[in-house]
Amino acid sequence: MRVLGLDVGTKTVGIAVSDELGWTAQGVETLKRDPDNPDDIWEQLKRIVQEYQVDSFVVGLPKNMNGTIGPSGEACQDFAKELEQRFQLPTVLWDERLTTMAAERMLISADVSRKKRKKVIDKMAAVMILQGYLDSKR
Repeated sequence: MRVLGLDVGTKTVGIAVSDELGWTAQGVETLKRDPDNPDDIWEQLKRIVQEYQVDSFVVGLPKNMNGTIGPSGEACQDFAKELEQRFQLPTVLWDERLTTMAAERMLISADVSRKKRKKVIDKMAAVMILQGYLDSKR
């Protein structure tokens, strides 16, 4: 069982994958979204799904602090629906409130420069989303 975790943004998608036992999440990469070629993201995801033999997805759902879903959350819900339709694999939406902030704090405490943080923040957020989901399953 390999689960792919995604932190979906308008410009990038952070990617993490579980180990085969579904215990730990590891960062894979951050994919750039090309507004001029929206299908490119699906080709990139197809490559990753095949490479890691993924059998399900966890997509971060950014909720407002009061639990409501705003425009970013709706965009993630739409992305998750399309993901499920394109790959015919189960897709779970996972509350991602504060994961990007927590990832940022973790990288700052590890003394990672601002320039390097910008390159890995989405991948780290995907790891935190996926790890939260995996931990809840045990």
